[in-house]
Amino acid sequence: MLEENTTTAVKDFIFVGLTSSPKMQIILFLIFFLIYVITLIENVGMVALIRTSACLHTPMYFFLSSLSILDACFSSVFAPKMLANFLADKNSISYTGCAIQMYFFIGLGSAECFLLAAMAYDRYVAICKPLLYPVLMSPKACILLVAGSYVLGLLHSLIHTVFTFQLSFCGSVINHFFCDITALLSLSCSDTYINELLIFYVAGLVEIITILSVAISYIYILTNIVIGIHSAAGRLKAFSTCTSHLTVVTIFHGAILILHFQPKSSNRSSHQDMSDKILAIFYTIVIPLLNPLIYSLRNKEVKDVLRSSWRRAWVKIIKYVLFKKKQEFS
Repeated sequence: MLEENTTTAVKDFIFVGLTSSPKMQIILFLIFFLIYVITLIENVGMVALIRTSACLHTPMYFFLSSLSILDACFSSVFAPKMLANFLADKNSISYTGCAIQMYFFIGLGSAECFLLAAMAYDRYVAICKPLLYPVLMSPKACILLVAGSYVLGLLHSLIHTVFTFQLSFCGSVINHFFCDITALLSLSCSDTYINELLIFYVAGLVEIITILSVAISYIYILTNIVIGIHSAAGRLKAFSTCTSHLTVVTIFHGAILILHFQPKSSNRSSHQDMSDKILAIFYTIVIPLLNPLIYSLRNKEVKDVLRSSWRRAWVKIIKYVLFKKKQEFS
């Protein structure tokens, strides 16, 4: 009976957040607001650039535009609520809102794991099986790979969300800035053994499968480049199509492994908690900002399209200004 009353008593959760200083909250609001706006501009701009440029209508760039959409959605799971809480007197979120936030946090994060694995497979087919590339990476196959990434990610999230929010909670103060699963489990009065097993085995399995998929793809790619491509220019071109993806995979999975699979101590210090929050900021806010930059700065085709787009835009602006001035004089 006590457990039932405790469960129904929790209507809202309170975030400890990043700081309790009003001045720092204003500063952090401005910093994260700027990061969020730039993230949206970058990712939406990348999608628009790929969709409007005929030379980028290939499977590789289809996956890149899907990654940009995913990153824009992923950052939007946290940023608006976090920004609102910086300006609010009470850093709170409803019980239902917390469940929704956690569901999309795990779901979109898992979907990105699968999508990065699909992108590695695309590079493997392009380099190791170029003659079969149009067949194996047909538009239908690309759509199925992207859709499959979302379905698997959201199903994985559903398991954790259902099992987490069937628990009873003894407290409502979450020592984080969003509804992180480990922070919620620490508030539970119930036995969390099953939840911990699910994190270790199910989430661990997602990580192992996706990392192994990327690793196996790149082992084949590296072998093919070393053995099958004899010219230095050809090898450089093959490597250049993979370096951006490998950089994104390393940063993304490295942050996940450190954040969720590091040994947890029962006697954690405030310094350790703050380190976890900073790492979570990097994973949830900074990585979606970095991904478009990594792909655009290290990709010659994207840079060329960006330059030509800027030139066309400036030419149109200049023509419009000259036309207006001509009308004024006439």
